[in-house]
Amino acid sequence: MLVNTTYRSSQSELMDQPNLSEVQLQLAYNDINKVNKLLGGNHITLNGVIQLTKDLPVNEPVTIIDIGCGDGEILFRCEHYALENKLNWILVGLDNNDKSIALAKKRMPAESKVQFQLMDVFSDELEKVTAHIFLFSLTLHHFSNDDIIRILEKSFHQAKTGIVINDLQRSALAYRLFQLFSFCFLKSNVAKNDGLVSILRGFKKEDLRGFSKLLPQSHQQLKQKWAFRWQWIIQKK
Repeated sequence: MLVNTTYRSSQSELMDQPNLSEVQLQLAYNDINKVNKLLGGNHITLNGVIQLTKDLPVNEPVTIIDIGCGDGEILFRCEHYALENKLNWILVGLDNNDKSIALAKKRMPAESKVQFQLMDVFSDELEKVTAHIFLFSLTLHHFSNDDIIRILEKSFHQAKTGIVINDLQRSALAYRLFQLFSFCFLKSNVAKNDGLVSILRGFKKEDLRGFSKLLPQSHQQLKQKWAFRWQWIIQKK
């Protein structure tokens, strides 16, 4: 069967369904974290944060907000890096799924200072939130094009420094290779299904270039990364 990647798919992911149990969600997150560990996905986000913070005063508190934080994996990695390098990073995760927030709080060590908050990021609540950096780590593809425009414009306005985006490239080759990868390494049927849907909801370069034109008051880097990922760094001028 041919895989059509001409346009972004509108098919929804199982993980976005509110009736998915916490157990199923945890199993799916376990597999997603395994993929990121094996293929280096978290490094793409962390590297973007490092690039955006390198010119900030070392002792200055830097607030970093992860939109669609899931089980908190990327914030866990960011906190580990900040502690190792004696950086004053204030880390906050936002998600509209109460089960994800519960899992994120549960997986953090007792001494962790990462904060998690249940929030619909398309509500007016986000307008009350400011941060140096907003993260979208495998989050943007969950949204429609119209919602991507809304959330990028809103988060760019609220950001003091910029935005880091880590997301999937949409291609037939990525789709077929993930089928093979998931057969060998993944256990959760939800993760196997949603991985394929995510690729079809992912982005070609022209998609992201189109969105980038909405943020002219910025310096932007869009790079193709290993394992069919995009790293998009948006820095305020």
